Amino acid sequence: MRKALNRLIDELHRLKEQGYEGVEVSARAFAQLKEAVEHQLAQAGPSIAPIPASSATVVDPAPSPTAVNREPPAQTHPVRSTFAQPEPRPVPAREPSAADHRPPPPATQSSNLPAPPVFEIPAGSKTEQLAWLKDRVLSCPVCTSHLRPGKQLVFGEGSPDAAIFFCGEAPGADEETQGIPFVGEAGKLLTRIIQAMGLSRETIYIGNIMKWRPETGSDYGNRPPTLEEMAFCMPYLEAQLEIIRPQVIVGLGATALNGLLGYDPERRITSVRGQWFQHGSIPVMATFHPSYVNRNGTNRIKRMIWEDMLAVMERVGIPISPKQQAYFT
Repeated sequence: MRKALNRLIDELHRLKEQGYEGVEVSARAFAQLKEAVEHQLAQAGPSIAPIPASSATVVDPAPSPTAVNREPPAQTHPVRSTFAQPEPRPVPAREPSAADHRPPPPATQSSNLPAPPVFEIPAGSKTEQLAWLKDRVLSCPVCTSHLRPGKQLVFGEGSPDAAIFFCGEAPGADEETQGIPFVGEAGKLLTRIIQAMGLSRETIYIGNIMKWRPETGSDYGNRPPTLEEMAFCMPYLEAQLEIIRPQVIVGLGATALNGLLGYDPERRITSVRGQWFQHGSIPVMATFHPSYVNRNGTNRIKRMIWEDMLAVMERVGIPISPKQQAYFT
């Protein structure tokens, strides 16, 4: 029982960090949860009061599909890195923006990481440069020190000549096991979206802000990376973008946008999805993370993320068929 409750607590913490203000619970499920928790509290001693019914919101077992509102936290990354063109030359770090000076949200975990890496990409073809960068990431002592036993870093995969770069936040359990980005349930949905666009995972590129799965202190659940973790890993993502030079970046979810665009406490994915932003010279389409679509899989939500993909296709010059235009309408 305690193990199950700890798993539930981990998941609730993860949802809170991603911006959820509440979860939907049926009356029956709440009664069972209340009974289980009060049993544990009774074993802890009489000094701990039971949970009152007013401490949670009980909703109808068949709630509105839009009842859960995802408002993710805002974050930033004071990245200080140097990159090279194919003929090695340093690229200066970006100037601090007003967003960098806003107070950051509380970090989930203190990482005590060193300063972000500074390096130059050697001359060579895109394939050679990505191979060099991958070797550097996979041998990075800071990255490898955060791996759990038997798990892998996740560099990214796809075409060096990709026009579209799909950017997520961090690897999950399936990803750190296989060393490949987006292979869990969210990854399966992303693959279907890419195929519906008339593309394949081999013709685009998929990466994450983070190269390792953020620790949770438990075997269960995921959490968004902290500002410090994103700051350390951003130079590796910047180098991937410098090599590939995509026409468009698709920012999958709030955390990816926080890494790509900088910290803005007013930014909410439910408000900015479908809008274009800029990461340096590269346009960024803000859209939902596939895991959000999996949790809120109404045709309305599916149509929203598909409209974002139609805008991306139009931006890079991919023909849109009448059938594609009509999806989820």
